[in-house]
Amino acid sequence: MSMIKIENLTFSYPTSYDLIFDHVNFQIDSDWKLGFVGRNGRGKTTLLKLLQGKYEYSGKITSSVQFDYFPYDVEDKSRQTLEILQDICPSAQDWEFLRELSILETDSEVLLRPFQTLSNGEQTKVLLSALFLNEGHFLLIDEPTNHLDDRARELVSAYLNKKKSFLLVSHDRRFLDDCVDHILSLNRESIQVQSGNFSSFMSNFERQQESEAAQKERLQKDIRRLQNAAKRTSDWSDRVEASKTGAADKGYVGHKAAKMMKRAKTIESRQNQAIEQKSQLLKDKETAENLKLTPLSYRTDILVSFSDVIPRYGGHSVCDPVSFTVHRGDRVALCGRNGTGKSSLLKLLAGFPIDHTGTVSIGSGLVISYVPQDTSHLKGKLSDYARENQIDESLFKAVLRKLDFERIQFEKDMTDFSGGQKKKVLIAKSLCEQAHLYVWDEPLNFIDVYSRIQIERLILEFCPAMIFVEHDRFFRDTAATKTISLQ
Repeated sequence: MSMIKIENLTFSYPTSYDLIFDHVNFQIDSDWKLGFVGRNGRGKTTLLKLLQGKYEYSGKITSSVQFDYFPYDVEDKSRQTLEILQDICPSAQDWEFLRELSILETDSEVLLRPFQTLSNGEQTKVLLSALFLNEGHFLLIDEPTNHLDDRARELVSAYLNKKKSFLLVSHDRRFLDDCVDHILSLNRESIQVQSGNFSSFMSNFERQQESEAAQKERLQKDIRRLQNAAKRTSDWSDRVEASKTGAADKGYVGHKAAKMMKRAKTIESRQNQAIEQKSQLLKDKETAENLKLTPLSYRTDILVSFSDVIPRYGGHSVCDPVSFTVHRGDRVALCGRNGTGKSSLLKLLAGFPIDHTGTVSIGSGLVISYVPQDTSHLKGKLSDYARENQIDESLFKAVLRKLDFERIQFEKDMTDFSGGQKKKVLIAKSLCEQAHLYVWDEPLNFIDVYSRIQIERLILEFCPAMIFVEHDRFFRDTAATKTISLQ
């Protein structure tokens, strides 16, 4: 056991004037199982890189342990999987890899296959099997669940629960709750450490949210009162100064005015310091503002129906026949292992030419808003994107602001956005569209916990008709009114 200490950590990227970290201080125990949470774009992955010594910084990072980063960088994916694992853990025995893979319910035959032939989920589990075989290392695990289906997430969560000495970046609340004993939270101005599981952390956050409006109102009242007092003080000293004009004893009045001016300046300085202190209390608070949506009401009860639908790729069926109906007010979650056709069904609704058998019936004139899983097509400025997609730019940017976009982001090219920020662009676009049916394909990939809460509240308040795919079980259980399992 040892301590990892961060003192006065200050960092910004060479191409930016914005500080990512400004004199940040915290310390963690190398034996802890830490979950790392925070808004998208705040610097979670950057901190992991700093711990590895990837960037220059000011301040001090003190540690007696070596850091390993996940996912490992596999340069030649054509190599045999076992060879890649042996490079990652040169001291590990083959039987140890087999043991770890067995715990993760992964067939040992993957070790003899080229790494590139493994599915995304298999690649993740294979690399995880090597993660804890380097003794004495502290592990920096960055978003391990993005390519994992429900069963795989359960396995990996249970697997991590039996380990220690790691810092885990994940936005899946149930996944975090099952495998961590401390939370490292990245706020606007600081990084804070809290003991306990993720549920206790979220309970504290929810309590904070409940009183947030009242706290803000009190602080803003105090700021207005102090600002008014400062203005009165300034006006009063100005009147005293003006009274010298025409006075019989200008020396006496001038001396008195100077003393009063000095006193007024002192009072004003104290008031301004108090205003600044009150403002700082508002600045670092994490919030989850309410979002809005204006869904359209369809003229009939049935919006969409699937009858014995089977998506096909290369002439092969990917699942058993699927039949279900989406009614007004339904929020349908599609569930199933990777590769069972969930995204394909959504693409059929969005008009993609997916080979399939069976019948997909879409109501006449039905307006659909689609959020794809892929964000690679996003490029250029947000203003151009809004214009190209015929959505109101002011509303679009207002939604992004509520999702924690800084105004400076509006001038950047979307190719420079983080994965979570790109996903927020797609969600914000959908929230600006009036539709009868919202079709969302893994909308929460890379999305931070606070934004997930905002989206859940939105769905529960406005009750739009939806059909979606999402591996975040907490979100799915909260948002869905109906679940369809694909085999």
